[in-house]
Amino acid sequence: MKKLIFIFLILTLGASGYYLYLNFLNQKFLPGFTEPITQKIENITQKDVSIFLENLDVPWEVAFIDIETLLVTERKGNLLLIKNQKIIKSFPITETNQSGEGGLLGIAIHPKFKENNFIYLYVTTIQNNKRENRVLRYTLKDELLKFDRNILTDIRANIFHNAGKISFGPDGFLYITAGDALDEPAAQDRNQLAGKILRVTDEGRTPEDNPFGNQIYSIGHRNPQGLTWDKDGNLWSTEHGQSGAVSGLDELNKIIKGMNYGWPDYRGFQNADGFVSPEIHSGKETWAPGDTEFYNGIIYFTGLRGEALYGYNPINKELKKYFGGEYGRLRALTLGPDGFFYISTSNRDGRGTPKEKDDKIIKVNPQLLK
Repeated sequence: MKKLIFIFLILTLGASGYYLYLNFLNQKFLPGFTEPITQKIENITQKDVSIFLENLDVPWEVAFIDIETLLVTERKGNLLLIKNQKIIKSFPITETNQSGEGGLLGIAIHPKFKENNFIYLYVTTIQNNKRENRVLRYTLKDELLKFDRNILTDIRANIFHNAGKISFGPDGFLYITAGDALDEPAAQDRNQLAGKILRVTDEGRTPEDNPFGNQIYSIGHRNPQGLTWDKDGNLWSTEHGQSGAVSGLDELNKIIKGMNYGWPDYRGFQNADGFVSPEIHSGKETWAPGDTEFYNGIIYFTGLRGEALYGYNPINKELKKYFGGEYGRLRALTLGPDGFFYISTSNRDGRGTPKEKDDKIIKVNPQLLK
């Protein structure tokens, strides 16, 4: 029987069939592959969560201005201003070109927003008949949104792998995730922004201590989706692993300035001198991780294809899984000023199965995630 399956897969799928056959036999399908750490599933009852907002269209990022006011990006190009749990304004970001995974993606609030009213958006645009990702700065004052300036341009875009997370770090610099835009070798090219984590000042200039003399902070990334800092100031990032017939090997990485995270040459726990392995990876499972937050010693991150919230303890190396399949695809993850997680669903993104009143933002008390 195994031989018949092997012959069928090879004849119909070629090399991909071979890898599927190995997977069928529960063998290791990549050199250096090891199983991920055990995932412990935790049951959270309905009383522990509430629906904060619903009837949204692929909300990509959530950012708080204050305890009552937040901004939500919808991938199609709308920036929603929300006060007291109600949408009071929807600003169309006219530069947006929503195609595939591109569109209006990340948002960051300037640490001194009360003084300068600056917000930053990561947007897929069309420039000279070519897709391009940009970081744009706006002012938001008295419920009026005005374009201010380009912060970073010429980030390669494509229908997939646009990354798009932007966050201010504890050092005051703006960190940006850029996907490889389906050009795998670009992730290893220090003269291209694609496949990197980037760092710039709030004006878009290159910090003097950046490792390569340009905007690049780390290299060798495929499609990094989340950024967070732990209590010691360490930077962590979630990243999509390989896809196709043998998808999996999604990663949680501790990001060190100037280091190379291996894509596309090394995957999973494969390693060589000069490359950094992930803290953990998903093995043959696919998380398709989204955003990430550090809370009370745990690194939490969402899963799109995984349809779950994950919590990783870097001390005991335990990974827990919450809400498995309950809300569908999960994307945004933000710790609000009230101490609650705000998690967005992404069931209307073309890959999910929309449920009633999707998409939603779910409010979760992280103290209940044991």
